[in-house]
Amino acid sequence: MTAPSHPPREPVLRCHHLDVYYGQGPRRHHAVRDVSFEVFKGETFGLVGGSGCGKSTILRMLAGLDGDWRGEVAVLGQARSAQQAPAAAYRLKVQMIFQDPFGSLHPRHTIDRSLTEAMRVHGFDRIEGRVLSALDRVGLGRSFRFRFPHQLSGGQRQRVAIARALVLEPEILLLDEPTSSLDASIQAEVLNLLMDVRRDLGTTFLFVSHDLGVIAHMCERVAVMQQGAIVETLPAANITSGLVTHPYTRELLANCFPGRQAANPRMP
Repeated sequence: MTAPSHPPREPVLRCHHLDVYYGQGPRRHHAVRDVSFEVFKGETFGLVGGSGCGKSTILRMLAGLDGDWRGEVAVLGQARSAQQAPAAAYRLKVQMIFQDPFGSLHPRHTIDRSLTEAMRVHGFDRIEGRVLSALDRVGLGRSFRFRFPHQLSGGQRQRVAIARALVLEPEILLLDEPTSSLDASIQAEVLNLLMDVRRDLGTTFLFVSHDLGVIAHMCERVAVMQQGAIVETLPAANITSGLVTHPYTRELLANCFPGRQAANPRMP
């Protein structure tokens, strides 16, 4: 008896031959070079590499913050254009969480205002209920609603940033080193919170980090970047088992897990 065939998964995010530039004239910098990858619905896909490799630049482009790019980009079935800023509906469905939770929150706005402002602009209903639900989901509760960012710890501020993204009900979260500025114990709490969000809501994550350990913990698949290009794409399980092939990935592995030797994968 023939097993039933399953239709191929469609990516919710696709970059094909993506190039991103900064500056003009002789100072123009080619930050991302011929990058191609796909992310599927409900997946956590990681971009990992050292500082300046282009991984955060890709997130900023996808969030609509950097416009000088070339290539084919499709998000949630819609092609993006380098000549046109993303529409409001796109910005609702694709939210970004930044590395610095203090810098991403307005210092003179209460947590309530930070969470409600975008919902009011986009015409959401049941705003108060959505705020309370989001605060509960990120483990803060309603007692934090009218506090200011300076009254919160770094981990609490990052939880607010996550809640602010979740109240808009995004389908894709772009996460730019969301725990790198936090202490190790708080980092683990926030990572576990993000895993709960993905499990409960089915949100798709594009997760950027310089830390292979974090990427291996969070992601199913990983693209390793060096000098603006992807040098290797592999299952995250290959990182923990040492089954990597590119010399730069081996270097990252040695730096992240001192003493661990990269295995020699069998070649076909």
